[in-house]
Amino acid sequence: MKNKLINIPPLPAIILAILSVQCGAAIAKSLFPVLGAAGTASLRIGISAIILLLVYRPNLRMITPPQWKLVIPYGLSLGAMNLIFYLAIERIPVGLGVTLEFVGPLLVAVFGSKRLVDYLWVLLAAIGIALIAPWSSNGIDLVGVLFALLAGVFWATYIILGGKVSRVMKDGDAVSTGMLFASILIVPFGIMENGLSNLTPGLLGMGIALALLSSAIPFTLEMKALGQLPPRTFSILMSLEPAAASICAFFFLQEHLTISQILAVALVVIASAGATMTAKK
Repeated sequence: MKNKLINIPPLPAIILAILSVQCGAAIAKSLFPVLGAAGTASLRIGISAIILLLVYRPNLRMITPPQWKLVIPYGLSLGAMNLIFYLAIERIPVGLGVTLEFVGPLLVAVFGSKRLVDYLWVLLAAIGIALIAPWSSNGIDLVGVLFALLAGVFWATYIILGGKVSRVMKDGDAVSTGMLFASILIVPFGIMENGLSNLTPGLLGMGIALALLSSAIPFTLEMKALGQLPPRTFSILMSLEPAAASICAFFFLQEHLTISQILAVALVVIASAGATMTAKK
């Protein structure tokens, strides 16, 4: 499995990572009432770290000081991004959470671009995201909105650091070591929330599936892609996230798309395809 994941080209790797994350989100939503946001995040990241460490077996003794300076903040940003996003969607709709979180990658794309055509793709993606977000809804939790925006900041940090780490470490070593530090950051929050005390064999099985779909598989795929694509191109391609969230919600949660959301999906897909076609090698 590891070799197959590593050999996937960057574009299909990102698409598979996005679909994997959104399928995992359906599982996470069912765990929230029992484990809580922090407990679910702890279960996901903790199991992911164990899986990746067993698969890649990184030699921590061989990691150099310059590598530690990158992989530690990479892992911490990865953990913070996931924990804070779960705290956000505990308070606001998932679609709004994904949309607001995407502000981070969009900023990376804008600041990293020097060509007018790239701004066009970012603009199309931004319009699509605005159409997906339920801006007109009343009673949106302000704390949830702030959490989602903060998660976007950590997502942008993850993109930038991930690109740097992938150039100084092997993909598997980087993502497994980074996930280790992500779990060190998150698991204490799950313990303090007391959600992990409710674990049963069935919930543990769902946690393993969640870890594979939402962390172990997609983060490995993304690390592979980050090593071959510039951060701004990766960011624009990740604009598929809101669209994928809407599609997966339709299949797994029976949430139907409105006309404006269908238009949003079309705009985001066009932006992503355009970014792929015009991206420099």
